[in-house]
Amino acid sequence: MGMIRVINVKVKGGEASPAPPLSDSLKKVGLDVEKVVEEINKLTERYKGFEVQVKIIVDEDTKEYEIEVKPPTTTELLLKAVGAKEPSGDPMHQKIGDLPFEKIVEIAIMKKPALTAKTLKAAVKTILGSARSIGITVDGKDPKQVTREVEEGVYDAVLSKYEEEWEKA
Repeated sequence: MGMIRVINVKVKGGEASPAPPLSDSLKKVGLDVEKVVEEINKLTERYKGFEVQVKIIVDEDTKEYEIEVKPPTTTELLLKAVGAKEPSGDPMHQKIGDLPFEKIVEIAIMKKPALTAKTLKAAVKTILGSARSIGITVDGKDPKQVTREVEEGVYDAVLSKYEEEWEKA
């Protein structure tokens, strides 16, 4: 195990470019800039429109490296989805927007690497809780009600359409 160097960068999801400062840092440790940037873009593609934190961990002797991506926060994903700048200061009375249930499912899949949830259903309930806490309704309803409906199986058909994507995420 040689010297380990960690390169931290912020990139736009799927749009990292082989330009400074990233290229300078990669050249310094002797990595193929184009190749690494291409990999970063593959890994961050799903976060298009967001700034994501990327960590490149390099073994300076072997030139082996791994790339870690820190996904945007659930709040950032939800705000962007409803087109709001910030959470509601009074989420019970001041709503900042409404999302279709499927959007909640998509966000749950995006967040999978960062969630402890073992199932898509559990992940969706986590995202619904976040939506509620920042003043977002789902299909025009309080996310608490939607969570109950998820538990009752109302959304099973929708969820099963996304099962495969969840498994791959």
